[in-house]
Amino acid sequence: MQAPPIWQRLLAAAAYLLPWSGAIPFGRSLFGLFPALQWLALPALPLGLLRGAVPFGGLVLFFVLYLAVVRNGRVPYTIRFNVLQAILIEIVLALLGLIVQVVIAPLGSDFALRTLNNTVFLGALVVVLFGVVQNLRGGEADLPGISEAVRMQLY
Repeated sequence: MQAPPIWQRLLAAAAYLLPWSGAIPFGRSLFGLFPALQWLALPALPLGLLRGAVPFGGLVLFFVLYLAVVRNGRVPYTIRFNVLQAILIEIVLALLGLIVQVVIAPLGSDFALRTLNNTVFLGALVVVLFGVVQNLRGGEADLPGISEAVRMQLY
């Protein structure tokens, strides 16, 4: 199977900025400990600003990407696959954020909260880097569970 053209790879890799922008808030305590890590937040800055500037910006972005890219048969499969995978990763991160706010934060355990946030941030960093690298190499970022759900949606 031939690798997709470079423009498709770049757009597919750029899709992972969506979950990365959702993971940045989890890394606040790490940014305080290691200020150099703040440079990792720069690529996600435009999406973060969009989310903050537009009411329900995250929801609007979700619908635009889902309807204009994922459900558009004229968009190449590689881009559709990775955008939908990025959306699902973002949904997982949003659910984890809700769980942290509703369950862990009220318990008052600052150590547990920081540990969980750091773990989610580092996990998201690994997943995003894996997705970007796989796309740039011309492959498919196969994430257990998420990729199967994406394939079922696209076929």
